[in-house]
Amino acid sequence: MAKERGEKIVATNRRARHDYLIEDTYEAGMVLSGTEVKSLREGRASLVDGYAFIDAGEAWLDSVHIPEYTEGTWNNHAPRRKRKLLLHKQQIVKISHKTAQGGYTLVPMKIYFHDGRAKVEIAVAKGKREFDKRQALREKTDKREAERAMRSRNRLGE
Repeated sequence: MAKERGEKIVATNRRARHDYLIEDTYEAGMVLSGTEVKSLREGRASLVDGYAFIDAGEAWLDSVHIPEYTEGTWNNHAPRRKRKLLLHKQQIVKISHKTAQGGYTLVPMKIYFHDGRAKVEIAVAKGKREFDKRQALREKTDKREAERAMRSRNRLGE
């Protein structure tokens, strides 16, 4: 069998960029069972309620939904179990210091395969307030309207 190359994105957390200000991102491996990997290869996962945390010097990913593998047997995995993240010790220390400051949390951004290995991108993020979200949405709509006006103006000028 040929070795996989490149990156194949399984799931992304688009809502995280709306709800949080992203400070740093880290790529981490995941400790998975065989049926979890097969389910991910089918492109089935959800990061909606997921979060990460540091406990006793280890990084964990919790509440990420990887549905049961349809062809699995009685030893299928639990869909929302805690999964250990594989990070360097220095990265774990750096993340734990940042999250201990208060107001910071670890958010999973995407799950993907990199050269055949399952990875998760986690971000150290700070929650946005409601007015920050409204302001970001307003800027986005203003930018979209300006681009639309420029396009229509360019069409009329031809």
